[in-house]
Amino acid sequence: MHLLIVAALVAFALAALVFAAGLLSRGRGSERAETALRSALQNTSTPAANAPADARGQSLLERLATLGRRLEGSRMQAWLLAPEDRLLLEQINWNNRSGTAIFLSIRVLLALLVPVLLLAVLQPTGARALAGAVLGLASGLLLPKLLLRIWAQRLRKRAHDELPMLIDLLRLLQSVGFSIDQSLQMLGDKLQGAIPLLGRELQEANTAYIHGRSRAQSLRRIGESFGDEDLRSLVQMIVQVHQHGGAIQEPLRQFSTRLRESRRMKLKDKVGKLSVKMTVVMMVTLLPALMVVLSGPAILALAGAMKRMGT
Repeated sequence: MHLLIVAALVAFALAALVFAAGLLSRGRGSERAETALRSALQNTSTPAANAPADARGQSLLERLATLGRRLEGSRMQAWLLAPEDRLLLEQINWNNRSGTAIFLSIRVLLALLVPVLLLAVLQPTGARALAGAVLGLASGLLLPKLLLRIWAQRLRKRAHDELPMLIDLLRLLQSVGFSIDQSLQMLGDKLQGAIPLLGRELQEANTAYIHGRSRAQSLRRIGESFGDEDLRSLVQMIVQVHQHGGAIQEPLRQFSTRLRESRRMKLKDKVGKLSVKMTVVMMVTLLPALMVVLSGPAILALAGAMKRMGT
């Protein structure tokens, strides 16, 4: 029973984290498209009913950010925000003042809330109460980081899966006469539906480039944040072509061929390892059933013969 209650508390904490993450992403989206949202609110009736909910979400985000900003520069911030956490925040594009503050406030609130709920529900005494408090504190501190790591892994996988399509689209745009800047602009603005994650990243990189950053600086996040060597190599190729000029179609074709061949070899290796694992599973699960099916009639016949001999 106690294990079920603890599992329910953990599920509640995870749900709270997902809710907070959704509020933050919705807040970031509304900041980037404030004019479009206002026009949609004026022209339709359903979004008007959702306006109070959006306002409450923004108010909650502001309160979380305010709480997190109070920890800026303190020892608690240095303890709760390790370099690994900053790297994860960078991968999900939260490594700014607002995102960092909200992440800190969520960790602090869960570190206080989970032990209180755990002690209130289980009502332990003595050493069990101390162990429950320590367990709740550790769970409240680790759950946001665990969710952040899972989110970052999903984004890395999406970037890894979208890379071949990005290369093909870039080759296509180059083949019809687009320059490298025009190709990146087209990928970020018009072709974002084909590569949602990398298209959004390219759109932000193009915005940074328009506002005065160099092409290398604007593409730095795409090359470094996702931890993908192939994506980093592609960014370096784009930067070199942008700086020194030259044709990029043939290097892109060779890069695409090498990338697909490398992924094909990795897939073959994975399938080979999976077949070995499945052999072990089949030996453990199917072999006993096969022995029963094959030797069962013989054992029954032998038992019947011995019973007749005994009578």
